[in-house]
Amino acid sequence: MIQKLRFILLLLFLPLAAQAQQPDTTRTPAPIRKIELENVDIAPGAVDTKGWLLLDKDIQTELEGAVQNLYNFKYDKAEKQFRSLRRRYPQHPMPYFLLGLSQWWKIVPTNVQTKVYDKSFFAYMDTAVTYGERLYEADNKNYEACFFLSAAYGFDARLNAERKNWRKATVSSKRALDYLEKSKEANGLSPEFLFGQALFNYYAVWISENYPLLRPVLLFFPKGNRALGLQQLKSVADNGFYTGLEAKTFLMRILNNEENNTAASMPVARYLANTFPDNAYFQRFYALLCFNEGNFPECERVSREILDKLNRGLPGYEGISGRYATYFLGWLMQNKYKDRVKAKDYYQRSIVFAESTGDTSGGFYLYANQKLAQIADKEKDTQTALRYYNVVASKAEHKSAEYKEAKAYVKKNKK
Repeated sequence: MIQKLRFILLLLFLPLAAQAQQPDTTRTPAPIRKIELENVDIAPGAVDTKGWLLLDKDIQTELEGAVQNLYNFKYDKAEKQFRSLRRRYPQHPMPYFLLGLSQWWKIVPTNVQTKVYDKSFFAYMDTAVTYGERLYEADNKNYEACFFLSAAYGFDARLNAERKNWRKATVSSKRALDYLEKSKEANGLSPEFLFGQALFNYYAVWISENYPLLRPVLLFFPKGNRALGLQQLKSVADNGFYTGLEAKTFLMRILNNEENNTAASMPVARYLANTFPDNAYFQRFYALLCFNEGNFPECERVSREILDKLNRGLPGYEGISGRYATYFLGWLMQNKYKDRVKAKDYYQRSIVFAESTGDTSGGFYLYANQKLAQIADKEKDTQTALRYYNVVASKAEHKSAEYKEAKAYVKKNKK
């Protein structure tokens, strides 16, 4: 466990390392070299930025539509523009990194479970590293090269960690952190360069507070600044072009999951879901926040949209999004519309979705079984209620209310 958390510690500090969707939760029912990262933005001196695509406004204008298409899961359209960029700059890391980022966002909606895109993802990131290293070797003040090297190594580490390739994840993590340190001198040039430092500042403190056993590991790292990291992340979210949407994604998650501030996370989630209505990841996260905040009309609208897009086979819409949407609609049918028949249908579909993706350890799978047991009990169908409650008892934590409810019912009604 400690070894795994140590890798998580490393990986969370990497720029652009988007995390998978949080678990189903509802509020209703060799020593590492010490790296010196400053906690203030550094205004660069005379840095020659000639030829830096990252700061090229014409390139940004050209790629604006591609970036929008990428986050709206219009992968083909986005990749067509990225390949056009590659034809003109075949020895620059940017087009390969963007093509790799497109592969990453095909993986994200599955909670990083699918391996279909692994080979192409690693190939693009490897190529970005190759050309990034060439640029850096030619000029060690080329902070754009450092940015892409840190980002590409960071993504490589993230997916290798998800695949439990710990050795590769460790090597890539260290290299990403090395280049992150070097690129800090460009923080004042563009918000793009500030993203990695923002994540480092925030998570260095957050992990120390939430994982006390990892504090000895943190001695190898500089002190973070949680408030500053959050402030920097908000700045990147507002001003970054290439990293702005990744920063918004992290900000949405951090405010809800780490800061326990759903109200603050909601505007970010609403913006992402409404701006990119075909992004299943953003939609299901927004639906979850609406459900937790009691905004049931909006939760119902988004959940129905998710199921419609899933039925139409839109990219990114699969069993995980279906599990969310059907559970929310089941709860609404049961509690708002008082329609047990439809409620049972949605809960049963949520269970099927959960089983199809292997997500049966708890979460909505647990809650759907509990709700079906409660409905069966009201309908005086003891055998069906027992069947569902037995599932609850086998999945719920023993100190939870769900477990106690299930065990009590089973004990009372067993023959």
